[in-house]
Amino acid sequence: MSAQQLSDLIRFARHNSPFYRDLYASVPAHADRLTDLPVVDQEAFWAANTLHDSRVLTGPLSEATVYKTGGTTGSPKFSVYTRDEWRTFVTSFGQGLVDTGLRPGHRVADLFYAGELYASFLFVLDSLAHAPVDNVRLPIGGGAPLESTIPTLRDLAAQVLAGTPTTLCRLAEQVVASGVRLDSVELLLFGGEALFDDQRRLLASAFPRAEARSVGYASVDAGLLGRPVPGADARVHRAFTPYSVVEILDDTTDEPVTEPGRPGRVVVTSLFRRLMPIIRYPAGDRAEWTGTGPGHFRILGRAEEGVRVGPVSLYTQDAQDAVATADTAGEVVGMQLVVRRWDGRDGLVLRLATAPGGERDAERREALARSVVAELETVRPLYPDSVRAGFVHPVSVEWARHRDLAVNPRSGKLVRVLDERPTA
Repeated sequence: MSAQQLSDLIRFARHNSPFYRDLYASVPAHADRLTDLPVVDQEAFWAANTLHDSRVLTGPLSEATVYKTGGTTGSPKFSVYTRDEWRTFVTSFGQGLVDTGLRPGHRVADLFYAGELYASFLFVLDSLAHAPVDNVRLPIGGGAPLESTIPTLRDLAAQVLAGTPTTLCRLAEQVVASGVRLDSVELLLFGGEALFDDQRRLLASAFPRAEARSVGYASVDAGLLGRPVPGADARVHRAFTPYSVVEILDDTTDEPVTEPGRPGRVVVTSLFRRLMPIIRYPAGDRAEWTGTGPGHFRILGRAEEGVRVGPVSLYTQDAQDAVATADTAGEVVGMQLVVRRWDGRDGLVLRLATAPGGERDAERREALARSVVAELETVRPLYPDSVRAGFVHPVSVEWARHRDLAVNPRSGKLVRVLDERPTA
């Protein structure tokens, strides 16, 4: 299916989807611009998009593939693609792979997760198969034991590893610990999560000849979002024109942001999906226009990735920044925020992972822990104020190895925030 005209998509959705019909009830019949339309409310969208008798779908579920989404942030939800829509999806994304550095003949290990209705493994494999350059595909999967994955990568001389940053880091840690050399690896394609500087250091120690780049920006619910832009900043992407339209909206007013450097939330419209229309759908991320090229934008992180500890709101980026400032020697290779409750108060634990061998100097490690906590409290002064007031426990640090960090069992993605407080 080719990309369709926006006006045709709007008419089709409001005529055939009860959800969009209700959403656009007050929208003039001749509306043909995105700014004429309200932004989709995600909660209402997924409440309407039920497995049976969906009010979002524009027709019966008689020819499609069903995928699961939302497993890391809430109750799993289901997205559907017809065969034509899926072909457009993977073909367009495959075209973007040439911007990652994929070269003819590259041997690519697909280390994303498969099964349980999860899309990423099949999506990347199909995108590679539809890429405009020849490549050799190695469908290993993220759930394969590292003990068998590493010999397979070595024996087949894999040159490209594609997976979530968490999967790639766990592999890297095992490579370093075992002393195995995978000298053929020259490209690391990450997706599904942000890649932070601490993780880059671990990857560089295991794969010193490899460059880490974004595989592209997409999700099974929102569809095509961003094609990689070659350059030093892997966060920069551009829209998959003419298959999708990316907007950045003001956090408060929802007015479109047009100037570079002003952050807002990402909203996407898919111009090739008709069975389950995606029109002005919030992608769940924040971004800013870069001004470096037509439609170039920089991903800034999840829109709501954080947690509340007592009266204090904390975001994962706050903790990442604190670690980056304090960890001048580059000892930390991963981080999680863990929230617990004891003695009637909440408390925050920073779980920090060190590179292999980093646990040897306990005194230096404790000094680093104090520095990280001090940096975090500087950014969020309400936290130490709340400690003094007796509202929360002081921030503490828990040391771990990267393999000890909790991940989503289905997707393999690192769980940035663990809320271990009892709910009953």
